[in-house]
Amino acid sequence: METLARNCAAAVLAIMMLAAPDAPAQGAAEPLVPEIARIPLPGDTTMVAHVFRPPGEGPFPVLVFSHGRAGSDAERRALANPVQHGHARYWMRRGYAVVAPVRPGYGVTGGPDREDSGARYNEWGECISRPEPRRTAEPAAATIASTVAWVRGQPWARADRILLSGNSVGGLATIAACSASLPGVIGCINFSGGSGGSPASKGRMCEPQRIESLMSGWGRTNRLPSLWLYAPNDLFWGPEAPQRWHEAFAAGGSAARFIGTEPVPAPDGHNLLGVGGKLWSVPLQAWLAEHGF
Repeated sequence: METLARNCAAAVLAIMMLAAPDAPAQGAAEPLVPEIARIPLPGDTTMVAHVFRPPGEGPFPVLVFSHGRAGSDAERRALANPVQHGHARYWMRRGYAVVAPVRPGYGVTGGPDREDSGARYNEWGECISRPEPRRTAEPAAATIASTVAWVRGQPWARADRILLSGNSVGGLATIAACSASLPGVIGCINFSGGSGGSPASKGRMCEPQRIESLMSGWGRTNRLPSLWLYAPNDLFWGPEAPQRWHEAFAAGGSAARFIGTEPVPAPDGHNLLGVGGKLWSVPLQAWLAEHGF
């Protein structure tokens, strides 16, 4: 029998690889072919990124998208698309270029896993460890900072118009990076962000107050508008923990908006980005218009 951790990882990988909900029907469009970039990282290493640009020479505003996490080495190595192509099209139709790094420990970037929080569950979905989400968030946020620095040096990019977005662990890392006053970044979008959950727990994750503490600290340094999108039937975090995370972050005084959508019409609301487009697209578009993005 597979371990619970492996089941959790498989679920996360499936989320990451789902087509975005606003993608054309299967067969209606050819898959996007990304440009492949290599982004320098500290320590003389590089990180592969997929780049998608709308027609024209630019310069374009840029969305930096951060993928979620898989829990096993095999599943991390299997990551092929760091952003759903339908979601990349969503932004390209709005005139944005999309840059989606493949973080260290994943796919063709490879290397050791740098993002293990230590969360563990038994066969009944009960937490049996004391995770440290900072060990996940900080390395992932550092890759966002490196990506932003690289984007600002590209002739096709608007160095002063960069949005950050991410899903699951990528959403958590996005909020961490949003609070670091990165040059050129103007706002942040968090889809179902968090760390250390398991669908087997049915929302009773390991020590959600540890993420709440992180959010409180990040909120005190953040000055950018952010949008937080969560579904109440998210089996990784449940309906209440994300609201507490947002409240802790927003207490710092920044314009952080929480959208609790209707339940995703799927067993796990953690699939919000992948299959809940009708739930998140309207509030996202309103938020973009409100801030002139």
